[in-house]
Amino acid sequence: MRIERVTEAAEVHLGAALFDDAPRPEATARFLAEPGHHLLFAYDDDARPVGMVSGVETTHPDKGTEMFLYELSVAPEARRRGVATALVGALAEIAERAKCYGMWVAVDTDNEAALATYRRAGAHGEPPSATLSWSFSGAS
Repeated sequence: MRIERVTEAAEVHLGAALFDDAPRPEATARFLAEPGHHLLFAYDDDARPVGMVSGVETTHPDKGTEMFLYELSVAPEARRRGVATALVGALAEIAERAKCYGMWVAVDTDNEAALATYRRAGAHGEPPSATLSWSFSGAS
């Protein structure tokens, strides 16, 4: 397995099955254009994308910069092989190199597989937590 940063839209589309929905061209271009946005793919020995993690650097005036682990996905046939843990570790290394003071992720408290993966990769903290969201009709 190898992990690489994705920088080309064509590569994103090769790993489309790893996303919740089909990658949208405009959103893909915008994500890849931002230096603080990170998309990593894990590739199997046949150079097929089998996992992905995305992260976004966020900066606040009184806190500095932290990494938000936005999404993590592993193809069913590659699960339970350390792919997710390796991807999270690779994103954490990017965060450290970027001088982020920390990294965080929102996870459902009943998602035991995700909780175990994040803990194996060095995360700490205990649920419960609540994530609230807003939806806007004109969002791209």
